[in-house]
Amino acid sequence: MGKSGIGVGSASIVLVFAVLCLTVFSLITFVVAGNEKRLVDAKADLVIGYYNADTLAELILSDILAADEIPDIIRGVEISRGFNEALNKETTYFFCDISDSKALFVNLLIQDESFDILSWRMYDKEVWELDETINVWTGDED
Repeated sequence: MGKSGIGVGSASIVLVFAVLCLTVFSLITFVVAGNEKRLVDAKADLVIGYYNADTLAELILSDILAADEIPDIIRGVEISRGFNEALNKETTYFFCDISDSKALFVNLLIQDESFDILSWRMYDKEVWELDETINVWTGDED
C-alpha cells in the first residue's frame, strides 16, 4: 500500500522554521529595545542635569548682581575672575556641574549696574587625548 498526499514531516519542518525565525526576531527586538531605553535614559539624565545646572547658574547670577562685592564661593560653586584681552576688561566665570563629564560654563562681564553674558554653554570636563598608538599610513613615501 502506498501513501498519498503531503506528508506530515514537511509541514512540521516549515512550522519549526517559522517558529525559530519568529523567536530570533523577537530576541533581536528585545535587545534593541533595551539598548534604546538605556540611550533614552542617558539623554534624559543629561537634559535634567543641564536644566538643574542652568537653574543654579541663574541663582548664582542673581546673587552676584545682588552682592556689593563678589564672593569667591556662591551656593557651593567657585567664582573665578579672568582678564579678557579682546574686551580689555575683567570677567567673572564659573562652572556648574551637569554630569560627571559635562559642566555649564558661564562667563560674565559685570559692569556698574548691568552685565553682559559672554558665554553660557555646555563644556566637556574630560580632556581628549590623541591616540597615536596605531601606525596609520599617511601616503608619504619613506
